[in-house]
Amino acid sequence: MKREQLKSLRPNIPSISQEDATSDAEQFQNQTLRPILKMQNELLLGIFRNYIDLRKGVFRKLTTDKKTRYIAEHIQQDKALRQFLLGIIVGQFTMEEWDAYAFEEKELNRRCIHMITQRIQDQLEIL
Repeated sequence: MKREQLKSLRPNIPSISQEDATSDAEQFQNQTLRPILKMQNELLLGIFRNYIDLRKGVFRKLTTDKKTRYIAEHIQQDKALRQFLLGIIVGQFTMEEWDAYAFEEKELNRRCIHMITQRIQDQLEIL
């Protein structure tokens, strides 16, 4: 499969309007990151579920508020986990998208981690 064919696998997100995007980073977020995150949702949840299982299930005993904090803190503080989650997303880029990503990597990583964290937090019942 050619890397350009990856785009055809991504879900369409009709609620995203490109007219509202104000910066290149926001356009990339809407055109590339959001569809990839939606496509990879099940995998991201599975990875995080495995992560919490490896930590002796402490997560499952927490209240909902503490689970939400746990997710944010561990994604921010565990560099290996954070890099792994980013890799799941970056591995779905075309070469053109990689070039755009590399130009604003720090900002796009920040946005991506925020969206991954939010996505996992919003699906606590699946964990």
